[in-house]
Order: sequence, then C-alpha cells, then structure tokens
Amino acid sequence: MSHKQEIMADRLNAEPAIFRGCSSSELVMIVGLSILIWLPLSLFFAWLIGAVTMGFGLAGVGVVATVVVCATVFQRVKRGRPDGYYQQQIQIRLHELGLRRSPWIRRGGAWDIGRTRRAPLSLRD
Repeated sequence: MSHKQEIMADRLNAEPAIFRGCSSSELVMIVGLSILIWLPLSLFFAWLIGAVTMGFGLAGVGVVATVVVCATVFQRVKRGRPDGYYQQQIQIRLHELGLRRSPWIRRGGAWDIGRTRRAPLSLRD
C-alpha cells in the first residue's frame, strides 16, 4: 500500500513564492506597472528614431529587466521579515508624506484622557 503525502493548498497561511521570493500577486503588480511605464516610453523613443515596431521589443526587454530587478529588491526587503512587512512600511511611508492616513497609531509620548478636573466617584458628589 503506497502512501502519498498530499499538499493541502487550502491550509497555506500566505501565498507561496513563485519567482525570487515574490508571490503571484506581487509579480502581477510588478509586470502591470512596468508595462504601464515601458510601453509608452519605448514606443515614443522608437517613433523618434523611425522604427515604431522596435518599440515593442524594447518594451519587452524593459519589462523583463524591471521584473528581475524589482523581484530581487523585494527579495532583499522581505528576507527574514513577517508576511506583509513591506506593505505596512509603504503605508507608513505614505502617511509620513501626507498622502494617506495610517491605520495604526503613529504617535509617541504620554497619553491623556483629556479631562481638566477629577470626575466624581458617585452621583451624590
């Protein structure tokens, strides 16, 4: 009787790493952003030199290079840190730049309840 050890994909806590430590959703994000940047840029450059179809090839090379570089950067940022670390760091950085509110308390120092005088301990006081 052969006993096969099956992988239970529904029991994973996070998305598995696909390429250089990036999950599939991270890779889709990197590819999408790099296409949005490289395609118009390379088509414009190729139009300037008179070979528009060469722009698609240039865009392809740019997208692949961007994916490799960004995946390597993500791999270094994520190394030894918990899931979602860089996402929290991005949200904190956006909060510091004033572009988005942080969902976490970002204030340090003493806290106060805001009362100026002591509240009575009973209703009779």
